[in-house]
Amino acid sequence: MLPRAVLRRYLPLAVLAAALLLGSCRTTRNGPPAAARPVTASVARVFATNKLAELDAAIFAAIASNKTPGGVLWLERNGTAYHRAYGERAVEPEHEPMTEDTIFDAASLTKVIATAPSVMLLAERGKLDVEAPVSRYLPDFATNGKAAITLRQLLTHTSGLPPGLSRADNWLGYDEAIRRACAERLADAPGSKFRYSDINFIVLGEVVHRVSGLYIDQFSEQEIFKPLGMVDTAFRPFDPANNCPCSQEENERIAPTEREGDGILRGMVHDPTSRRMGGIAGHAGLFTTAKDLARYSRMMLNRGELGGRRILRPDTVERMISVQSPPGLPRRGFGWDIDSPYAGPRGAHFPIGSYGHTGWTGGSLWIDPFSDTFVIFLSNRNHPTEDGNVIGLRRQIGTLAAEAVIGFDFNHVPGALLAEPAAKH
Repeated sequence: MLPRAVLRRYLPLAVLAAALLLGSCRTTRNGPPAAARPVTASVARVFATNKLAELDAAIFAAIASNKTPGGVLWLERNGTAYHRAYGERAVEPEHEPMTEDTIFDAASLTKVIATAPSVMLLAERGKLDVEAPVSRYLPDFATNGKAAITLRQLLTHTSGLPPGLSRADNWLGYDEAIRRACAERLADAPGSKFRYSDINFIVLGEVVHRVSGLYIDQFSEQEIFKPLGMVDTAFRPFDPANNCPCSQEENERIAPTEREGDGILRGMVHDPTSRRMGGIAGHAGLFTTAKDLARYSRMMLNRGELGGRRILRPDTVERMISVQSPPGLPRRGFGWDIDSPYAGPRGAHFPIGSYGHTGWTGGSLWIDPFSDTFVIFLSNRNHPTEDGNVIGLRRQIGTLAAEAVIGFDFNHVPGALLAEPAAKH
C-alpha cells in the first residue's frame, strides 16, 4: 500500500483516475481506485458523471491531506444511488481497506436516527406530549429552575442547558448520568438561546425509558431499526466499570476511532459521556452503516414508510423536519438541523428547508425533500487521533452532490425557506 508521502506526489494521477473510472469499488491506501467500474447508465441519467468525479477527487484529496483515513459515500435520488468506499478503515495497529459495509460509530447522528424518532413515535401513540414539561415524565428534573422546560425545548436545543455533563470527577453509570442531568443548572433562560447540548438528548433518552419501559437502545431497535431492515444498526452496551464491550464479540467491520492509552477504540463508543454510561445514551452510542442510513433516509423522504412498513405517520415526519425553534433563533426541527451554524453539509445549493445532522466522529447525513435527494458521508476522521477534520469536506460534498443532480433547478425551489439575518446563538 502507498505511504502518504508517495500519495501526495502522485495525487494528480489519483484525481485523473477518479475522473475517468467512476463506480463503487475497493480502494488502495488513500490512492486511486484499485478496480473501478464505469458508472451505470441508470446512474448517469440521474447524476452528472463529471460531478461524481469531483466528489471522488474531493474525498481522495481529504484522505491525502490526513483529514480522514477513509470514508463511505452514498448519494441517492429517487431510488438511484451512487455509492463507494475510499481509503482505509484502519491505519493502526494494522492497515485495513475501507469497505462499503464498514460499521461506523455514528456519534451524534444517534440523536436523529434513534432518539428523536423514538420520542415522536411515543407522541404519536399519545404516550407523551412534546409541549409538556419534562418533569411530567422525569420528576427529578424539576430542580434549579428547570420545572418549566418542555420536551420541545430539548428537541430544538433551546432548553438553556449547558453543552454537556461535567467529567471533572470519575463518575460512572447510566443512572448516575441521569441523576447529574436532572441536577444541572441552567446556563440561559429556557427558550432564549440556541445552544447545542448533549444533555438535552441524554434526558430525552431517559424520557423514552420512563414512558415506554425500554431503554433507548431497546426501543429504537424494536420500533425503528428492525422494522426498517437496518441490519447493522445498533447500540453496543457494555459494563462501564470494566470499560470493555465484554458482552459483544468484536466485529472486524467496525471502523476504529481514537488511540487511547495503549490501544485503539473499536466497537466501543467514542463519546466519553456515553462511554461512562455504558454505551446507552440518547445523544451518542449508535453504530451504523451507509446502507442502513440510506434505508432510514428513504423512509424519511417517503413520509415515514418504507417497503410497505410504516414507521412514522406523515404528519409526524412533517413536524420533525419543519422549523420548530422560536423566531429569531437558528432554525431547527425536532432533532434535525435545518439552518443553524452546524448546517454545513447542506452545502451551497440544497435549499433551506432540507435537513440533516452530523456526528463528531466524521459522519453526516443531509436529506432534501424538494429534489428527493439525500447524501450520506461516513468516516472515522478521529482515527488514529483527533487531528482529522472533515468539516470543510462535508460542505464540499453537499455542494457537489447538489451540482451532480440532473434536471433540478436549485435556484428556484417552490416551498423553500428564505435566508434569514444571522440568528442569535
